[in-house]
Amino acid sequence: MTEVIVAKFGGSTIGLNGDQIPNVIERIKLMKNEGYKIIAVFSAPIVEYEGKNRSMTDIAINIGRKYAVGRSVDTKIFYDTYLNIAMNHVSEKYLKEFEYHLEEFYHYVTTSLNNTTENKRFTDINRSKTLAYGGEITMSYLMDYILKSNGLKSNHVDIEKWPIITDDNFEAANFMVEESKVRKNDLLQLIEENEVISIGGFIGKTVDGLETTYERGGSDRTAADIAIILNDDIKTQIDFEKDNIVLSADPKIVSDKLESIKYLSYNEAKLAGMFGMKILDPIAIKEIDDNKLDIPIVITSILQPSNVTLIKKYLDNEKNELDNAHEKNFDPLIKIVTGKRNCAIVRMESISASYLIASLEKDKQYHNFLKLSPYKIDDIEITRLLFLDADYVKRQERHFKAFYPKTEFVYGRGVVTLIGDSMWKMPKIVSSASRTLGDNDINILNLDAQEETSRILIIVEDIDNNVANAVKAVHLQRNNDLNKKN
Repeated sequence: MTEVIVAKFGGSTIGLNGDQIPNVIERIKLMKNEGYKIIAVFSAPIVEYEGKNRSMTDIAINIGRKYAVGRSVDTKIFYDTYLNIAMNHVSEKYLKEFEYHLEEFYHYVTTSLNNTTENKRFTDINRSKTLAYGGEITMSYLMDYILKSNGLKSNHVDIEKWPIITDDNFEAANFMVEESKVRKNDLLQLIEENEVISIGGFIGKTVDGLETTYERGGSDRTAADIAIILNDDIKTQIDFEKDNIVLSADPKIVSDKLESIKYLSYNEAKLAGMFGMKILDPIAIKEIDDNKLDIPIVITSILQPSNVTLIKKYLDNEKNELDNAHEKNFDPLIKIVTGKRNCAIVRMESISASYLIASLEKDKQYHNFLKLSPYKIDDIEITRLLFLDADYVKRQERHFKAFYPKTEFVYGRGVVTLIGDSMWKMPKIVSSASRTLGDNDINILNLDAQEETSRILIIVEDIDNNVANAVKAVHLQRNNDLNKKN
C-alpha cells in the first residue's frame, strides 16, 4: 500500500535566498529511500529587504499596503528572488520552463498591485493574488524544477487544479472538507505517477476558482488539510521539518537546561501553539480533530532526521514501543512552559458572553481565546475571556459592546502557561509555580488551573521582560521538580 508523507518546509528550512535548499533535497531523498511518496508543502522564501531578513509574504504585505495609499514601489523583488534561486539550483534543461511560469506569476502580482492602487484597498482577491503569486505558489513551482534537476521524479500541483477549497473569506479562509475531497482525483493521479509533489502552503481556492489565503501560519494548515483530503484513500502522516524538535520552552527565551520533548498529544501541542510555542498552527490540529481523525504528526530536526517529536491524538499506545532509554522521559508531568505577550482580558455578563463566543467561533471562525473562571458581582455572573491577541480585541471593541454595552477591556497582559496532560498527578504544582514567581518578585494578576484542561495559566503584567522572566523562573522550577521526582 502506498504511504505518503506530507512534509512541510517553512521559510527557515529553505534559508536566506534559498541557501538551505540542498538540505531540503537531501531530506526528501531520504524519505523517498525509506519507501514513502512525498507531498512537499513549501512556504515563501526569506530574503533581505530594507536591511532585514523577511519572508516574501511579509514583503508582499508591506508593498501591497504602500500601493493602497498610492505609493508605487519597485516590484522586481517578486521576479528577481525566484530567478536568482533558479539560476543557482535549476538545471538548464528546466530553466526556461520555469521562467515561463515566473513571467506569468509576476504579471499576476503587478496586475493585482495596480488594482490595489485603483481601489485604494489591499484586500480580498487583490491581496490574495499578490501573496499567492509573490510567495508560495511560485516557490512550489520552483521547488518542483529544483527537484527534477536533482534526479527526482517530481511534479507540482497546478494552480488550476488546486485541491484545497475554502470559503470566500479571502484573508482568513476556512477549509471546506467535502468540497475539497471532490477535487482530489488530480492529486491522487500525481501521487501515483511521481515520487514527489510540490504544493504551495497558505493558499486556497474558492469553488469558483478565486485565490484565498489562510491566516499566518497557514502552511501548517495546508499540510493538515492535504492529509485530511487523502485519508480515505492513502495511509498518510504529516512531517513538519524544522531547525529543532519540540523543546520544554522557547529557546529564544530560555537558553539553559532545555529538554527535548519526544511525545505530545494533540491537546498538548494545540495548547503549546496557542500560548506562544512555534510548534505548529493549532488550527491545523483542530481541523484534523474536527474530522475525527488521528493522523500522526512528526516534528523533525532537518539536520538530524532521527531526532523527532511525535504528536498523536492519544499517546497511551506509544508506551509499549519505547526503548528503555526513553522510558523515564516518556511523560514528564510538565511538558512545556511557554509565554505569550500582548494579551487582553474581556469581561462581560455570562449570557451575553455565550452569544459573543458563538459569533466568534461560528461566524468569524475565530478561536484565539479561551474562557477563564467566572465570578459574580451583585448576583450577576461575569465571564472573563482571555484573548491571545490584544490587537484583535482593539479592532473588535465595538463588535463586543454590541453584545454587552458594559463590556470591560483590560490590556497590557501576558500569560505564562504550564502544559501537560498529566500535570494533575503532581502534588502542589500550583503552589510551587505561584511561590516561584513570588520569589522572583513577579506579581500574579490571575491564576487559572483546571484539572480537565491540561494547562495552568498565570496572568502577569506585560511590561519590559516580565513575561520572559516568569517563563525562565517557572521552567527552572519545572526542572528542579522533575529532578526530585527522578
